[in-house]
Amino acid sequence: MNSAPSKLIIASRESRLAMWQAEHVRDRLQALYPSCDVQILGMTTRGDQILDRALSKVGGKGLFVKELEVAMEEGRADLAVHSLKDVPMELPEGFSLAAILEREDPRDAFVSNQYASLAELPVGAVVGTSSLRRQALISARFPHLVIKPLRGNLDTRLRKLDEGEYSAIILAAAGLKRLGLPERIKAFLEPVESLPAAGQGAMAIEILSTRLDLMQALAPLNHLISSQAVLAERTVSMAFGGSCQIPLAAFAEIDNGTMHLRAMVATPDGTQSAKAEVHGQAETYQALGMQVVAALRAQNADAILAVCRETEHL
Repeated sequence: MNSAPSKLIIASRESRLAMWQAEHVRDRLQALYPSCDVQILGMTTRGDQILDRALSKVGGKGLFVKELEVAMEEGRADLAVHSLKDVPMELPEGFSLAAILEREDPRDAFVSNQYASLAELPVGAVVGTSSLRRQALISARFPHLVIKPLRGNLDTRLRKLDEGEYSAIILAAAGLKRLGLPERIKAFLEPVESLPAAGQGAMAIEILSTRLDLMQALAPLNHLISSQAVLAERTVSMAFGGSCQIPLAAFAEIDNGTMHLRAMVATPDGTQSAKAEVHGQAETYQALGMQVVAALRAQNADAILAVCRETEHL
């Protein structure tokens, strides 16, 4: 950069977790550019407002980012900070991801006030989750449990659990850790039993594609290993039209430059599924993603997802 930015405005949802993420990016930017005035523009999105229906039935992930994108288009904000798993696989024309920050814990977390694990839940116990992926994975292993939708921000979801609406809920471990609530986690669901969603635990910064100045200014925040992993995952998800309307998991781990990428698609009830995994050099993340896609398609992944879409329209 020829010069450090003098002022930056971050668009963010107003939930406590979203504001934590925006404040984290603000603090990182102020450390990088001490003379820069970094402000946060808090906003409410349609995804925050519509809480009585499953996300898959009201428009999907884009409901959490559209208002933030409009703020950037109108010049009210320079960048937006998102949980990457809330970001649609294909960004609207004119927008780019400028940085993917170092990933937090990508695992799912079992949260309950009465039970220590999914295996302890009795027949008919109600488990809350907003994710078709989690629904499919739990239903496959524990068909005797009742899965019910769980919407709202993290604090709202915990309150619903505490008020007795659910015996247990499944949340992303990253959010609980970021808000200083690790004690609410009764058990971590390891990837071998609950493969994470593409991008889970990662934060992304979105900007207008024309803001090359910002692309350069934000580059130091990009974490290469996290970026390679989540872009491999998003390659898989994008190939299947990845959205909250289909039960799809994709998770990459990188060790010494070697990526281990696993993915799964399933019907919501978990009775049909396809699973695949590959190993390869991390810098070939996109090719690895497409290898997994081919392996899943060889197991009838498209037919499985067609069942999901037919169910969705019933």
